[in-house]
Amino acid sequence: MNVPGLEPLATVTVRLDPILDLGATQWGNRRVVPIVGGAFTGERFSGEVLPGGADWQVVHADGSITVDTRYTLRTHDGALVYLQTTGYRTGSPEVLARLGAGEAVDPAEYYFRLFCRFETGAARYTWLNTSVVVAAAARRATEVVYNAYLLT
Repeated sequence: MNVPGLEPLATVTVRLDPILDLGATQWGNRRVVPIVGGAFTGERFSGEVLPGGADWQVVHADGSITVDTRYTLRTHDGALVYLQTTGYRTGSPEVLARLGAGEAVDPAEYYFRLFCRFETGAARYTWLNTSVVVAAAARRATEVVYNAYLLT
């Protein structure tokens, strides 16, 4: 079998509003993080992140976070693309506390990985509908930045 490779797809910056903390639930501490905009750039795919999505995340007892985002992209040529990411952010309790306090933390100090699922009816981007895309991410005080890669 062929060994898959990673082809750079885009660098994505997602701007965030303050966290809405819903409190402890049966799954963990539920939080909603509103998405207020952003941008993405890549050779085959670039544009803006539209406001209106969110990350419906769960913070677990060990401090790790299960990510579940849903938002809309508008490409440079006007196509609309739905994007859902799922994944995990985890690290040592000290590093997670620093991230939670909004401190700048080197992404090498924690694990933040995503699976990206795209959906669009725009003919020029339907290749995204059947692509497997993964990402390595970093959390900053008011945004998440990630490099997305097409699994070849």
